Amino acid sequence: MSSQSQPSLLHKYMGIIFSTMSSEELLGSLDSFDAREDDIFLVSYPKSGTHWLAEVIESIPNAGVTLTSPIELGDISKLEELKTVPKRRAIPTHLNYEMLPMTVKQKQCKIIYIVRNPKDTAVSMFHYYRDNPNLPSTETWAAFLELFLKGDVVYGSWFDHVLSWEEHKNDKNVLFLFYEEMKKDFVKSLKKITAFLGIDVNDSEMGEIARSTSFSEMKSNAAAKENCDPNHVICALTSDRNLVFRKGVVGDWINYFTPKQNRVFDELFTEKMSNSEVGRFLKEYAQSDGK
Repeated sequence: MSSQSQPSLLHKYMGIIFSTMSSEELLGSLDSFDAREDDIFLVSYPKSGTHWLAEVIESIPNAGVTLTSPIELGDISKLEELKTVPKRRAIPTHLNYEMLPMTVKQKQCKIIYIVRNPKDTAVSMFHYYRDNPNLPSTETWAAFLELFLKGDVVYGSWFDHVLSWEEHKNDKNVLFLFYEEMKKDFVKSLKKITAFLGIDVNDSEMGEIARSTSFSEMKSNAAAKENCDPNHVICALTSDRNLVFRKGVVGDWINYFTPKQNRVFDELFTEKMSNSEVGRFLKEYAQSDGK
């Protein structure tokens, strides 16, 4: 079933597909958002590690932050709701750079962007589309991959999204992280995050953060957290935390891509990411099992 066959679940804004959980009125009013200089934005393309990043931020002792729901989730009342958050706000979003509120750029708010091998991202999104009642079902992997390659999925083209953010990779208020690097050496990535946010964390605390934000721990705690706090919503596409955690592994794409699909994907990847540093880093994970 194509995304076009269930139009009530989706709409387009500025040529990009969004879930109807993000109202057109809210998307059109984002530039009226009043950013604070100490705001932290947690950004990614869907299924690239946003929840993991949010859990890490929340687990840092003395971080003094309040995690909000995504800035693009809901209707126009979201902007008023965000004003009521008293402490330093950590705000998740899947928006591309162009759609980020103007005041966030003007005030140089800290932004952490996490990127993941697009093949693993595509597989994860395929399951998300199948299991999430807020998204149109796709019957087959082949049908979904075709949509993904054309950018006919929520938040548009993975390539366009990543490239829009890569242009700002070296901005002093932007920290670029790779999902695969976090899996490989979590403590190293955690040190980057805490240094970027100006928070001191000792070795003991780092060990506890690593334990509490391991994939198995987050997955087992998903239902409990949801029942404990129904407002604890990190994804703009669902409030069901059980839908969020599937495998969380590197290289699962190899179990889905046929040789032909892999060749088509690689050709597009080469075309779109030929001048991209991010593309060069991800290439090893997109052309092997990443192990």
